[in-house]
This record gives sequence, structure tokens and C-alpha cells, in this order.
Amino acid sequence: MTSDPKIMSGQACIRVMRVPVSLALNLVANGQTPEAIIEDYPYLEPEDIQRSLQYAGQRFPHPG
Repeated sequence: MTSDPKIMSGQACIRVMRVPVSLALNLVANGQTPEAIIEDYPYLEPEDIQRSLQYAGQRFPHPG
């Protein structure tokens, strides 16, 4: 994940692309499979989706 205040208002992005992590997370949360996401966004790789989920898990850990 990358973050640059000059790119996408500093949102965490996938690699150095202008694709916010929140996009991948929102798609997964709404039932999209990684395969479907990659079909719609062919410049993404399966690892990008996995890393987005890992990022969210680290950023917002389970309170228990």
C-alpha cells in the first residue's frame, strides 16, 4: 500500500496506482469475488486484493 498526500488526497492506494484500497474493500464487502474484481479491473492482481484485506485488518484490528 502507498500513501501520498498529493495522490488521491492521501488515501491508501494499491501499489503506486490511483486505486484506493477502499475501492477493493468496498467491492469485497459487497460480495464481489477477487476474480470478479480483477475481471473489472484487469490491472489489479490477486495479491492486490489480499494485501488490501490485510491492510484493513492491521488498520482496524479486532477489539477482542
